[in-house]
Amino acid sequence: MTTATTAGARAHARAQGGTVTACMPTVPARGLAEPPAGVDAADLVWAETVPGGGYTHRRLAAGTALRLTDLDGDACVSVLLFSADEPWERLNVADTVKVLWQAYVGEGHLLLSDQGRVLASVTAGARDRADAFCGTSTLLRNSERYGDGTAHGPSPAGRELFTLAAAKHGLSRRDLPPSISFFQGVRVDADGSFRWLGSAGPGASVELRTEMPVIALLVNVPHPIDPRPAYTCTPVQVRAWRDRRTAPGDPLWTRTPEGERAFANTADHLTARGL
Repeated sequence: MTTATTAGARAHARAQGGTVTACMPTVPARGLAEPPAGVDAADLVWAETVPGGGYTHRRLAAGTALRLTDLDGDACVSVLLFSADEPWERLNVADTVKVLWQAYVGEGHLLLSDQGRVLASVTAGARDRADAFCGTSTLLRNSERYGDGTAHGPSPAGRELFTLAAAKHGLSRRDLPPSISFFQGVRVDADGSFRWLGSAGPGASVELRTEMPVIALLVNVPHPIDPRPAYTCTPVQVRAWRDRRTAPGDPLWTRTPEGERAFANTADHLTARGL
């Protein structure tokens, strides 16, 4: 089939309809994708598989559960969150670890904004395979390590992919703060150096619950201190469904005084906006 003419190009494009690949979004998610166990299919709002070296993004309502699953054991998903209504409010990794007195993010941790509010809470996930220190890879670093770090090259850097994802929501490179990543762990040794722990293994998952309407940007690239010489990153499965926000009666609300204050700030903010 030739694409040298408009008619040929149109025929070729239409012939791709119904094509299914291993890594792609399922649209619409509801009714077409298999929901996680225990989740009503009618509540599914996002179903996608992101390849290594890929990115995705989505605006999510408050009270949405977001599960990321490392299918083959070498995913490394970096996450950025922005307030969907006021995107100058965004994930602050420094406050996320400082205010809550815990640098190793796992189940029960709150992902805080720069305004002291809870963008999302971590409801499930292994603490020893998350990283709030190193951020994601850069163009310079990937160019030095792999020979290329451009967004459309063979070894794209996380920050370059974040820039593409941000642009889909009217945001630019200057809007990108440090990110948090899952599935490849890091520890700080006694001398202050970072030690890479490697993968959580095939099938590992982490689950977040949005506490505000958010814009979620995800990139799936090798961890910046992964010592392996090859660009190694495998697909991650994304599933999101309607759930609920954390309420005052939830144990997570009162787990720490700092978290309780952050939830109160969030509730006050949303109530003033009729949410």
